[in-house]
Amino acid sequence: MNGAESLVRTLVAGGVDVCFTNPGTSEMHFVAALDRVEGMRCVLGLFEGVVTGAADGYYRMKGTPASTLLHLGPGLANGLANLHNAKKANSGIVNIVGQHATYHIAYNAPLTSDIEGLARPMSSWVRTSPDAKSVAADGAAAIAAAKSAPAQIATLILPADTAWNEADGIAQVPAENQRASYSAHPDISSWTCKSSDTSPTRKGTVLVLQLACASG
Repeated sequence: MNGAESLVRTLVAGGVDVCFTNPGTSEMHFVAALDRVEGMRCVLGLFEGVVTGAADGYYRMKGTPASTLLHLGPGLANGLANLHNAKKANSGIVNIVGQHATYHIAYNAPLTSDIEGLARPMSSWVRTSPDAKSVAADGAAAIAAAKSAPAQIATLILPADTAWNEADGIAQVPAENQRASYSAHPDISSWTCKSSDTSPTRKGTVLVLQLACASG
């Protein structure tokens, strides 16, 4: 089991079973794990603002955190506006942000950036996994932060080599960190945008939320 699979299995075991995604090449091992692990529902968004907006809306309606998958610092930056809204609403979200392999960062590739610095203003919890064997425990800590009361935005940065290297297994989220109660909206499958709303981001967010929540 590699680090990516250990993280996906930890997410599912911790009750985070939906992932809104806009991945790139750095996240391919995590994408493969999303496809391989039973119990995880993956929803593709064509813009990072839709991904983060959908995760915010998912929490507001179901009271359960979703995860997101974003491509490096620029991908996270594209989704920050809706993470700002989510933070103000105390929505619980687990962001997974890809990063170059640890040994490649020093070469300052075009998409290299200070991902932790970008994440901190909109996240209450930020961590970069140092190696594959730490990924599952880091993921469990992120879930605990997202499910705390009040709920928080947790951002876990996943260097590519921590995703593809061998890991030890999954980690459990302590039960006492689970949010005790929440009144979820009874039916979101019929939600639509007003006909006057021409915002592609708004329409896209409604669509991915309907897809994610249709199965209850």
